[in-house]
Formats: sequence, structure tokens, C-alpha cells
Amino acid sequence: MGRLSGKVALVTGGAVGIGAACVRRMVAAGARVAVVDLPDGPGRQLVAELGEDTRFFPADVSLEADVAAAITATVAAFGRLDILVNNAGIAGPNKPTHELTEAEWDRVQAVNVKGVFFGTKHAIAPLRAAGGGSIINLSSIYGLVGAPDVPPYHASKGAVRLMSKTDALLYAADRIRVNSIHPGFIWTPMVEQHVASMGGDPEQHRREVGALHPLGHMGDPDDIAWGVVYLASDESKFVTGSELVIDGGYTCR
Repeated sequence: MGRLSGKVALVTGGAVGIGAACVRRMVAAGARVAVVDLPDGPGRQLVAELGEDTRFFPADVSLEADVAAAITATVAAFGRLDILVNNAGIAGPNKPTHELTEAEWDRVQAVNVKGVFFGTKHAIAPLRAAGGGSIINLSSIYGLVGAPDVPPYHASKGAVRLMSKTDALLYAADRIRVNSIHPGFIWTPMVEQHVASMGGDPEQHRREVGALHPLGHMGDPDDIAWGVVYLASDESKFVTGSELVIDGGYTCR
């Protein structure tokens, strides 16, 4: 028996990076998993690779109808929903606050905050029907501490942290646990793009960003995926409203 045997999960932003690592690790632990992402190739390729325990459902998480349809399709395909991983997110523009446009601000909040809201809103009924479950929201180290860059992203991740605590209280009686994960810099396409935007030698910048973590390097997507497996499993049955910080010691400073 795997750690997640008999459970059904849905992962937003599940096609690449941390999301794809979560899908792989949950399938390996015995779960059936719906991969929800934008309607392009990577999600379908991942499902083709992993086989019958996975399905791909295209969705833009900033659109409530898309999210609702993906959750409905997951329950139709697998018969239930036990785990929701609200992972989809974007970084947004790296400008100081006074230079941001309203549209730039709103786009980040639409994906990173409204996406979590829509996922949670439409997952509650099937989670209740399953007798409870686990909602895992991907926040960030920048949902815990500040930094002088990317203001819309940091604001969004702080919101996700407190949304998780609020929903942990609201749905505890339904045996629905809600927790947030706070990654440090993880080597994903988003972080790779961030490093490339610095100009100069990307390998040097990668080493410099890694050195911000006391352990001396960036994390891998699997470092976060293992935390997701734990919070999705019955091993964490007494854990709700908590912050799982996986950051190589970044926030210890």
C-alpha cells in the first residue's frame, strides 16, 4: 500500500516545475491525479508518460468556470476528490510599486490569489462528499518575509498564507485540512527565467541566489513534492493551518 493509495488528487499548474514533481510523487505514492494547467503540450505529455492513473484537464485558474469544470471533470473521471494542490502561479513584473500598472497588479492577483480561491471554493463539496481531505496551497518564503522586488508576487503569497489559515478554521469540522507550503528558491522554469532576467552570467547568478540559503544551494522540485505528499497523506492528519517551510534555511535569518 502506498502512502496515498485510494486517494484522488488535483494539481493546478501541474504540467511543469513543482506541479509536475508533485504529480509524479503522488502517483508513485498510489494516488490518481488530475493535472490541471493551460491547454498546451506539457500537461498532455506528462499524462501520456504516467498513464491511466492521471488525466489532463485544461484550465486557466484565473477563470472560475475553468476551475469549476476541471474539478467536476476530475470527480467524473475518478469518482471522488481527496486532495487539492493549489500550485498554479506566476511571478509577474519585477518593478517597484510606483511603476506598476493596475493591469500588471491585477493579473498576478488573478492567478495567484483568485486561483486559490476558485480551487478551494469548488473543491469543498467533493471533499465533504469524500468525508474530508487535504488542501495544500503553495505560498512562498515571500509569504513570510519581504524583499525589495516583485511586489505583486509577494503580496499574493502573503494572501495565500492567511487564506490557508482562514479556511483551515472554516472547514476543520468537515475534516478538511488546509495548509500552506513556503518554498525557497527552487530551480524551476519560473526561477530560471528570473535568473536569466538579471543579465550577465546566468550560472554565476544561480550560484549567488543559491548562496542566499544557509544550505548553500537552491532546492529541487522534488524537495517540495515530498512535502506535498506528507500533507496529502494521513501521516499529517493532525496538521492544519500550518506553514511547511522548505527553504534551505532562507527564512532563519
